[in-house]
Amino acid sequence: MKQANPSLLSRISLAFGSFFSIIADGQFAARVQALRAGEQRAEPSAPAPAAAKPSAPPLVEAAPDGALQLLGLLQREARLIDFIQEDIAAYADADVGAAARVVHEGCRKVLQDNFTIGPVRSEAEGSRVTLPAGFDAAAIRVTGNVVGQPPFNGSITHRGWRVSETRLPRLAGSHDLRIVAPRRWNYERAQVLHRHRPRHHPLRPLLRRYRRL
Repeated sequence: MKQANPSLLSRISLAFGSFFSIIADGQFAARVQALRAGEQRAEPSAPAPAAAKPSAPPLVEAAPDGALQLLGLLQREARLIDFIQEDIAAYADADVGAAARVVHEGCRKVLQDNFTIGPVRSEAEGSRVTLPAGFDAAAIRVTGNVVGQPPFNGSITHRGWRVSETRLPRLAGSHDLRIVAPRRWNYERAQVLHRHRPRHHPLRPLLRRYRRL
């Protein structure tokens, strides 16, 4: 509906109010100037609200049973805990390397017996590849000076590993997984083994704990 024209007294009051507003408010003066010039001045729009950052996914605590079972297998087959807990500073590099072969052989057996593991990427290391938009960031870690958005061009420095099958052995309900290496106590047999152990064995000090009694 069209508004009625203001009366003379209303216009006089409006003129006085506008006069002081023009002096005190630069934006109001600019709007009056545009109105007198017949222009349609666009009002400054309110800043758009910032996009809400996606919330981080909640962290889920992993069950320790699988990790404890795997640690027990690595200790049983490779004496991994014994090797890591050993202070090897006093041993020669050749002795440490020979002991590491024993540990490596046992760890490899554990992986082959209990897991099916394959590379994440089929390309050979050093191959040039392009990562498209939406690539799986959990399976591919981009390194280097990364700028902008994908696609990214680069080369494969490591193919990665993915577990496709797990075959951990079943356990009795009473099995305590926290005991990753049961204490062995067979004093008489230990004496016999020690008496018949070859004295010239170069790894005797380092491998003493790794021998199965």
